[in-house]
Amino acid sequence: MPTPYDIEPRLLRAFTAVAEELHFTRAAGRLFVAQQALSRDVRRLEREVGAPLFLRTTRQVALTPDGERLLPYARRVLDAHDALRDAFRTETRPLLVDLNTPGLVQDRVLRRARELAPEQELMARFESGLTGAAQEILAGRLDASFGRYGGLAPGLRARLDAQFLRYEPMAVILPEDHPLAGLPEVPLGRLAGERLYAGAGNDRTPEWTDLAVRLFEGRGIRLSPPAPLAVGKEEFQRIMAKHRHPVLAVVGFPPMPGCVLRPLVDPVPLSPVSLVWRKGLRHPALDALRAAAAELAEREGWLARPAGSWLPEGEPGTPPAPLTGSGPAG
Repeated sequence: MPTPYDIEPRLLRAFTAVAEELHFTRAAGRLFVAQQALSRDVRRLEREVGAPLFLRTTRQVALTPDGERLLPYARRVLDAHDALRDAFRTETRPLLVDLNTPGLVQDRVLRRARELAPEQELMARFESGLTGAAQEILAGRLDASFGRYGGLAPGLRARLDAQFLRYEPMAVILPEDHPLAGLPEVPLGRLAGERLYAGAGNDRTPEWTDLAVRLFEGRGIRLSPPAPLAVGKEEFQRIMAKHRHPVLAVVGFPPMPGCVLRPLVDPVPLSPVSLVWRKGLRHPALDALRAAAAELAEREGWLARPAGSWLPEGEPGTPPAPLTGSGPAG
C-alpha cells in the first residue's frame, strides 16, 4: 500500500465513521453530512492510499485487509488532531456534560465538580442513552456523558476514555395498581411472563436494551416491542396507562405520576455506570468532573458490588474483580 504524503482529517473521519458503523447511511448521519458526500470522501481516500478500503455489496459493508490496516492509524491521527485543537483554544470553553435524565446520581457528580472548579463552566445536557451521547461526543457536540460503557460498540469504545463510577441497582416502574406494586421489592422471578419496556428500537439506547436482554434471558421475562420514546412525565404517564408494560429502570430514577418504582432483587441486577469522554480530551473542567466522580464513588461506596448481585459476564469497563463487601444499594 503506497504511503500518502498528506491526508485531510475530513477523509479520515469519513473512513473511520463507515468503518465503525459498517453502514454508509448511519455513518453519514453520525457526521451530519450527505451520504453522497461521504461516499465521495471515501473514494477519494481510497485513491490517495492506492487501495480499496471497503467491500461493498447490496447487503453489507466490510473492511478490506487494507482498511483493517488503516483503521488504527486513522484513529490515532484523529485523536492527535483533536488534542491539538483543544490545546490551542484561546480561552477555556464550557464543558458540555450529558446527564442522560434529570434526577440521577450524575447530577450530584456535576454539582460537586462545579464546587471543585467554580471558575469553570460545566453545562448540563440531557441525551437519551450513552450510544447516542457517544456519537455526539465524537462529533464535537458533547464533551462527556455517563452510562454503560461496556455496552457500546467496540468501534465507539476505541475512541473514548472512561472512568468507572458506580454499580447502579436496577428497578422496575409499575402502574400503581399493578399486582406487584404493593411489594417493597420485586423478585426477578415474579416478573416471569411479564413484558417489560427497555428501549427496544431506540437507536440511542441499544446498550440499555442489550443489558435487559441479558438480564431477562432464561427468566421468562419478555422484552416489550419497539415503541416511540415517551418524552416528559405526561407522555410517560399516558403511555403507561395505555399499554401498562412495566419499565426497566434504576433505583435512582425520578418519580413518575401514576407509577411506583420498586427495586429488583433475588438477585439484585446492576447497571454499571461510567463517566465517558473523547479520548485525548484535555480540559480543566473534565479534571474536576473526574475528581468529583472519584470522590463520591469512594465516599459512598459506589464501587462495592453487593454480594449475590447480577452483572453481565465479562462486562468491559468494570473493575476486574468484584469486591466482596456489600456496598450501598441506593
